[in-house]
Amino acid sequence: MKKILLLTHILACCVLLSSAQKRPVDVLIKSGSLIEIQTGKLLAKKIIVVKGKEIVGVFDESQAKNFEAKKVIDATGKFIIPGLWDMHVHFGGGDTLIQENKNLLPLYVAHGITAVRDAAADLSPSVLQWRKEIADGALFGPTLFTSGPKLEGYKSTWIGDIEVSTKEEVNKSLDSLQKMKVNFIKITDNAIKPEIYLYILAEAKKRGIKTSGHVPFALTMDEVSAAGLGSVEHMSYVLKAGSTRDKEISEKVMAGKLAYRVALPMALQSFDENTAMAVYRRMAKNGTAVVPTLSISQSTAFLDQDNHQNDAYLQYLGKGLKKTYEWRVTRAVQDSPDAITERHEIYFKTTSLLPLLLKAGVTIIAGTDAGFLNSYVYPGLGLHKELEHYVKAGLTPLQALQSAIIPGPTFLNQPQYGNIAAGKSADIVLLNQNPLENIEATQAINTVILRGEVYDRNALDAILEEVKKKAK
Repeated sequence: MKKILLLTHILACCVLLSSAQKRPVDVLIKSGSLIEIQTGKLLAKKIIVVKGKEIVGVFDESQAKNFEAKKVIDATGKFIIPGLWDMHVHFGGGDTLIQENKNLLPLYVAHGITAVRDAAADLSPSVLQWRKEIADGALFGPTLFTSGPKLEGYKSTWIGDIEVSTKEEVNKSLDSLQKMKVNFIKITDNAIKPEIYLYILAEAKKRGIKTSGHVPFALTMDEVSAAGLGSVEHMSYVLKAGSTRDKEISEKVMAGKLAYRVALPMALQSFDENTAMAVYRRMAKNGTAVVPTLSISQSTAFLDQDNHQNDAYLQYLGKGLKKTYEWRVTRAVQDSPDAITERHEIYFKTTSLLPLLLKAGVTIIAGTDAGFLNSYVYPGLGLHKELEHYVKAGLTPLQALQSAIIPGPTFLNQPQYGNIAAGKSADIVLLNQNPLENIEATQAINTVILRGEVYDRNALDAILEEVKKKAK
């Protein structure tokens, strides 16, 4: 009897010793197919270990015995990727729509988007506050990066811009934006002087601040790229860059002899692939990336074929936000049959340029233009549609997927994101299908892990239901 008691005591001690040697962690994911996003390789028989907001590491499944996890996720049959990034969204529409815009934040998370880059509108004070609250854990939403108010010329079309017309005003504005600790500088082309635009790029480069913007048609792509523009937003500027008449168009726009609506069709008719590739290679050499925003281009170009009035996703948007969509619809309805045909042609041409950009070495960064004003480009869902457009344009599913994961963190100098590895932020998405076989699989979301917090399918559905209730 004494021998039995002694043996029992020894076994109990061994169990306690074994347990004590295990490393306590919060989440352990096992039995899934981890997609190595840099290469597209599927890694099996791995475990992903998370503690707090950080990934402890990726280990062979034989090492699972070394960890004691509060939550174990069996990812059998699932495909695991880092969280997605939408690098071009907007929050705006005036103070009366602050709450409606804030209600959009959970939509991104529910669609596997763990970070967004706000590309400026008229609610910058609110966005800056949300950025802080999310970082502090006081507000639920994707990690938020923002430019703050964007820079424009006098009498800008857009409310909330910082209007500049002299070098002194630019310097003061950049000082102000740096005090706000913005993540990058956004510039648009509505009213800004070309020489001031170039000065902003040069000054921001001196200060070590990334820039993003529209490109004034009075300037060539070579000029803005050489001056240090970090990312070109929208493909119309990329189309103009490939025109044999690019410089001529810029000079005529500068002289006030050519309007945008005439200049773009002129660029379309004079596009030359060899000319384009030479410019695109120089863009790549200068580190100028492109955010295509094909979602908004497709939506507005084909409003004659789909007015989106029956879109199920409208249930997640407040009345005020939906109303901001009307101006583009009204404008599109007024177009003549020839203008509609031209819209279609420009869309098809610009989408065809994506493979050329990649071939030239230009970085493609996924972004949608989702948010207020931009008709029927929906926060959350829009990024998945954006990736579908990329694949239709000729990118592989892996290339499309990479554009929504890798270059965003690089652009914003956030090395803790963009991969599933030790020391990275615990932003992880589990998919029910393989996105490398079909890019639409990015919508088959099983689980989202945001900063270490786990949201399974039931939790994600509850988030969507709550947003729907608020929209009503």
